Amino acid sequence: MRKIKYKKGRKLQHTSLEYTGSHKDLKTEMQLFVYDDNSIIEYEKFSVHALNTCIDYTKNNWLNIHGLNNIDLIQTIGTHFSLDDFLLADILNTTKRTKLEEQKDILFFNIKSLLPSEYSDGIKVEQLSFILKDGILISFQEKRSDFFTHIRERLRTHAGIVRTKKVDYLLYLLLDAVMENFYITIEDEEEKIEELINLTKKGADPVILERIENHRDNFNFLKRSIIPLRDSLYYLKTIKDDDNYNGIQKDTFNFFIRLHQKCLELLEQIDSDMSSLESASNFYFSEQSRKMNEIMKTLTIISAIFIPLTFIVGVYGMNFENMPELRYKYGYHTVMIGMALLVIALIIYFKRRRWF
Repeated sequence: MRKIKYKKGRKLQHTSLEYTGSHKDLKTEMQLFVYDDNSIIEYEKFSVHALNTCIDYTKNNWLNIHGLNNIDLIQTIGTHFSLDDFLLADILNTTKRTKLEEQKDILFFNIKSLLPSEYSDGIKVEQLSFILKDGILISFQEKRSDFFTHIRERLRTHAGIVRTKKVDYLLYLLLDAVMENFYITIEDEEEKIEELINLTKKGADPVILERIENHRDNFNFLKRSIIPLRDSLYYLKTIKDDDNYNGIQKDTFNFFIRLHQKCLELLEQIDSDMSSLESASNFYFSEQSRKMNEIMKTLTIISAIFIPLTFIVGVYGMNFENMPELRYKYGYHTVMIGMALLVIALIIYFKRRRWF
């Protein structure tokens, strides 16, 4: 699993085509949907050699690619759709931040998909890239996943308005599906935070503090993933009236505005959760201080009891000859009884003062 930060990785040239992700053993596969309001054709195990014959530019086309380790295939796709090496390098370099780039008739979108780990407090990260051009949407995924299963079913069953819209609306649906993973991740983090708060009430185990810091890193990583997405979606709002770019229909911009609003809601929710996490951290240190105070109070009471006893023992331990008590027949018993009564009196006094 990747660390919860944007890893630096080794530096690559802007046009270097090298997959930097962790799924290098997966076979690259493609799937093509050609559809309109009246019909749909689905090509499973699609071959790059069929690009010229299967893509119908009079309809909507969605080419989905799983696995990015086949550089030759990626280059072939880039050549076919006239994509420059800068875009291909951004697709293959998974250390890049979320970005939106507009190039003439091409809209390029790069986004991080985050999901909670099943077996730890970490977050699983996958990069997805989208290219919108001339009635075709190309999506690049590092591995096969079920992010878009429900969207495929909507296409196949003609559910909703997806087949009546252009591929820009399909891009909205794909981005919305990825953003749903943010909600899932945040909800999982919230459940774990609630668990940590309950644990802090039971004790001050150092492992709890370590887990709190891990979740703080998770939330910071979530913010670093959402903020550039928010900025990219805001940029889409600004080109709504741009006559130079018509890749997105005027009536579809409202859907992307919804995504921008979702980003704002997610960031607000993260800020609220980080406040809860800060409360859990403060409660941990408060509980730790309380426990330390209880220990110090116990030790102080014990010391307060034994200090006068030590004084008595010290007095009668002096080697002076003229000490009448030393020759008293019942001196030892008297001192021991006196010490015992003193201890009892101190305990009663401390108890009445509610010091323990």
